[in-house]
Amino acid sequence: MGQVPPPTGACTEDEEDVVVAADAIATPAPDAGDPELAVQQRKGKRKKKKRRRRRKRPTEQEVAARRSVLRWACPGREAVGDHEAGDVGRRRPRVAVELHAHSAFSDGSLSPADLVERAHRNGVKVLALTDHDTMAGVPEAVEAAKQYPIRIIPGVEISAVHSPSGDEMSAEEPVHILAYYGAWGPAKPQELERFLAIIRDGRYARAKQMLQKLKDLGMPMKLEDVCKIAGNGVAPGRLHVARAMVDAGYVENLRQAFSRYLFDGGPAYATGSEPNGKSVVQLVCRTGGVAVLAHPWALKNPAAVVKDLKAAGLHGIEVYRSDGKVSGLSDLADTYNLLKLGGSDFHGRDDKEEPDVGSVDLPVLAVLNFLEACIFFCQCGSQWRA
Repeated sequence: MGQVPPPTGACTEDEEDVVVAADAIATPAPDAGDPELAVQQRKGKRKKKKRRRRRKRPTEQEVAARRSVLRWACPGREAVGDHEAGDVGRRRPRVAVELHAHSAFSDGSLSPADLVERAHRNGVKVLALTDHDTMAGVPEAVEAAKQYPIRIIPGVEISAVHSPSGDEMSAEEPVHILAYYGAWGPAKPQELERFLAIIRDGRYARAKQMLQKLKDLGMPMKLEDVCKIAGNGVAPGRLHVARAMVDAGYVENLRQAFSRYLFDGGPAYATGSEPNGKSVVQLVCRTGGVAVLAHPWALKNPAAVVKDLKAAGLHGIEVYRSDGKVSGLSDLADTYNLLKLGGSDFHGRDDKEEPDVGSVDLPVLAVLNFLEACIFFCQCGSQWRA
């Protein structure tokens, strides 16, 4: 593949030099009696010129990867969005992808259809619905996506616990495993659903424990109210307890509920009947999915967790975040030859600081590697089966 020519109206690096030179000619010379001002202006031009030259053209591999992803995400409409991520002839190619988002089927605020619409509005071309311990919202998301040039990846975020191997004295800590499936869904849907149902049942017992702890702290609430907030058939989670706390006037907002009481290990935190992280990874592999460790930066010892889960078959870890922090975790992924992924973990909370759908900038090569690992390209004509 040859070099991608710049689009009409764009400047090449040589043309940028001309622009800089033209600016210098057009700018009046500083007062000869003010040498300090002259030095400052010269420094400013050099910095501006250096910044412009720092931009790197995309490699042919990156350009080809972007085209492949768009062909899969928007079959027959792969040209859609070519201009949306900026000038791909001059900047690193990008396809807006969201691999970690929640709907009202777990602890999100939007229905799957509304989540798909929001993702489309944000330019997202590939969306994974990863509700907690359920895939019940996937059919609605797939149906809604038919209106847009957007592809849905069936997924689920599975709750688990981890205890370091050979160290029975170490305290368990919660871990979350993202499971991604091809267009046909899990290879053994009944086995997966039974597994998830046990976890969801444990969420009711967990909610009772949290409510008891809150009562002991002087904040009594009823489980019925929490379940009403969660919605019919939705297992209650911490977010639903937090919303009940806001409704009861015990806290001002959800952020305060989590930061003071419901954070991992907090005074009102409780665990349910979560399985061991290794067994979750093995289940995902057994049912034909790709297993990815979610938000490892929240773990006390991510290196130990990744080592143990890799031995069980882990395929990747979340590395890319909306705040751009990748240091350390990227090296950890390289050490264990894991896919490097990431997502916004969007819930639609009443939190202005929550990252929006599609806000995490995933390198297009990372996206392509992920899709190839999921064998999605071989299933383009398939449909999700409920």
